[in-house]
Amino acid sequence: MCMGFGCNAVGVVGCRIIDSKRERLIAMLTNVFSPCNGRFPTLIALISVFLISSEQVGSSFLSALVLSGVIVVSIITTLICSKLLSLTLLRGTPSSFTLELPPYRRPEFLKLIIRSVFDRTLLVLGRSVAFAAPAGIVLWILANVNIFGQSLLVYVSQALDPVGGCLGMDGAILLAFILALPANEIFIPIVLMIYSAGGVLTDYSSISQLSSILSANGWTLVTAICVILFTVFHFPCATTLLTVKKETGSLKWTFLAAVLPTAVGVVLCLAVYLLSKLFA
Repeated sequence: MCMGFGCNAVGVVGCRIIDSKRERLIAMLTNVFSPCNGRFPTLIALISVFLISSEQVGSSFLSALVLSGVIVVSIITTLICSKLLSLTLLRGTPSSFTLELPPYRRPEFLKLIIRSVFDRTLLVLGRSVAFAAPAGIVLWILANVNIFGQSLLVYVSQALDPVGGCLGMDGAILLAFILALPANEIFIPIVLMIYSAGGVLTDYSSISQLSSILSANGWTLVTAICVILFTVFHFPCATTLLTVKKETGSLKWTFLAAVLPTAVGVVLCLAVYLLSKLFA
């Protein structure tokens, strides 16, 4: 779980130390609930824009407190889903976990660096490139092919508006989550590109600019909360899914690794949206 806060793919690989196949699967399937480094920029930006104003006294502390609350929610959800999996799809007898400490040896730094680069870094980067290149082509086509004066990106986002609306978001946000499958970091740039109807990824220069753009496109506090929840609870990036496939050797568990967090996110966003309508 802790490794997942850095990178979910690394967290999945780290599950190799668990001897029990059943418990290793549970750990891999629930590791994706840990928000990785790719999702933290989105969470911090939305908290700063909609939940904690920079003009408030102690805004940095309050933002950190809210972000910590989001992380606590993800940990609690991880534990609940792990328990549910152990009682349903992955029933079995819990095993004991013993970690033996090997004899201490002086680290060989050159060997350590070489193994880290070739056995881990290049492997993960290779999987990222294998999915990022085709996804980038699809994104470019959607953004630059125009029909009747509008890009395909706009048409698809409009088609997704009813589904996004039921989750407290809109079609552009939902489409951005889908197109950000190669890397969670590009979620906000894709949202801004759709809103501006541009042909290239667009980033924001300041929090105030981001606030103006999002508010002008109908974002409210409810929208921000739903996006924050769905940022934490949605399908993991392509690299993580490929890693799950590699580690389990099964499309079934890879599919479940994508569906499980997405189902939790849909339920939470739908609940927030319905509650907002009830108390409006």
